[in-house]
Amino acid sequence: MDLFEYMRNTNQDKESPLAARLRPATLDEVVGQQHIIGKDKLLYRAIKADKLSSIIFYGPPGTGKTTLAKVIANTTSAEFTQINATAAGKKDMEEVVAKAKDLRGMYGKKTILFIDEIHRFNKGQQDYLLPFVEDGTLILIGATTENPYFEVNGALISRSVIFELQPLSKEDIKALIIRAVNDKDKGMGAYDAVMDEDAIDFLAEMSGGDARHALNAVELGIMTTNRSEDGRIHITLDVARECIQKRALRYDKSGDNHYDTVSAFIKSMRGSDPDAAVYYLGRMLYAGESVTFIARRIMICAAEDVGNADPDALTVAVSASLAVERVGMPEAQIILSQAAVYVACAPKSNASCTAISQVMETVQQTGSLPIPPHLQDAHYKGAAKLGHGTGYKYAHDYPEHYVEQQYLPYELNGKEFYKPTGNGYEAKIREHMKHIKQKAGTHGIR
Repeated sequence: MDLFEYMRNTNQDKESPLAARLRPATLDEVVGQQHIIGKDKLLYRAIKADKLSSIIFYGPPGTGKTTLAKVIANTTSAEFTQINATAAGKKDMEEVVAKAKDLRGMYGKKTILFIDEIHRFNKGQQDYLLPFVEDGTLILIGATTENPYFEVNGALISRSVIFELQPLSKEDIKALIIRAVNDKDKGMGAYDAVMDEDAIDFLAEMSGGDARHALNAVELGIMTTNRSEDGRIHITLDVARECIQKRALRYDKSGDNHYDTVSAFIKSMRGSDPDAAVYYLGRMLYAGESVTFIARRIMICAAEDVGNADPDALTVAVSASLAVERVGMPEAQIILSQAAVYVACAPKSNASCTAISQVMETVQQTGSLPIPPHLQDAHYKGAAKLGHGTGYKYAHDYPEHYVEQQYLPYELNGKEFYKPTGNGYEAKIREHMKHIKQKAGTHGIR
């Protein structure tokens, strides 16, 4: 390292954002994630013993993925190299591999390669790493906010241990805020700032488990607030509110939080909990989710989970879908709320959904069974001569506009796919079907 590089690194350390400066150097300084770095846990023991295998850190932003990689860098005897998948290419990896081979061959020294945002690498780039991870040339540490089972090469996954990091708790965030305000070496302690308890609570709550979001707000507040008459910088609740204008939500339209929130929204409607349904609706809207996407999910739920227990539910959902396209935000949220609440409160039946599922399975197993001749079309040329339509009974010619005859293929005679429940309007459907069949039977109609 020459003098210029040394000065550049020194200045970078001093001028880096607070969240970067405050990163722990040892495991004991790490806040949160005790489910994976508690003293009795595998990762803690592996880091302490310097016996790491390839691992992937997976979790939301600001939960400590890069922090844990830096801790490993500070504690391992192996060569530690870091690249970011958003900027690195194959040439960068080739240089890392060449150096790793030299260190291994000449000194028997291992190389740990930390790839931040590994999901940004395409399949070819990930495939390039595989043989070097396989033969031990590299120990891979990947960090990703995306589900690695979807975004990372399956072969790399099979050779790695996946550790899922959870959003930090409010108490964890508060501890980090207090450390940031008071730490004179790496934090903002030299500014002689004091933060009110309600301001700390507010930032911890609004950060949404993202330590970086909270620390950025602390730094912004201290750097932009004038000193009071006592010579100190006072971070009040009002100052804290100015530093975080909007709550941080863990929501990525293509990531896990997206699917988890949508899943919770649908399950809340299905479970007849309008409060939870409208809550998750609000979270999606707050995060900027497409109103047309939400409307589609409500329509599906209306058909799948409400069904004929309340046929109007689908009508309401379809109308809401058309309305939000014409109205747009912010008023569209009112329309979606009405539809979501209606579907959540409606009586439930999945009988029609179950029916088509069973039918699709039956069709797959039995193929195209012959349609009973009396149901076949007799109007096209020559069909009547072939007996198509012969013996068909016109339902409106009979009492109750119903007559028993074979409608299913003969091979499926007696098979029941749709079994209406006793919920909502489906109870009337069930009674009606029972009534007309009994009536037809008493009249001797077949």
